[in-house]
Amino acid sequence: MRDLKVALGSKWQHFKGDVVMVESIVKHTETLEEIIIYEHKDQLWGRPISSFLSDEDVSKREDNKTGQKYRFEQII
Repeated sequence: MRDLKVALGSKWQHFKGDVVMVESIVKHTETLEEIIIYEHKDQLWGRPISSFLSDEDVSKREDNKTGQKYRFEQII
């Protein structure tokens, strides 16, 4: 997992091209793992922070529309 801070209100681009905004960061009730809650196309979605900040290289995937290296990259 990449060592990055995820701030509320920050915008991130998914490698398939969509931009999402972080709404909240919550903890899983049983594992206490942090879950990122983000808005995507007017719906709220949750993803474990370990997946959101995964260091898996997705640059070679056929469905990668942005050419970015990681699943989510912060938009500055």
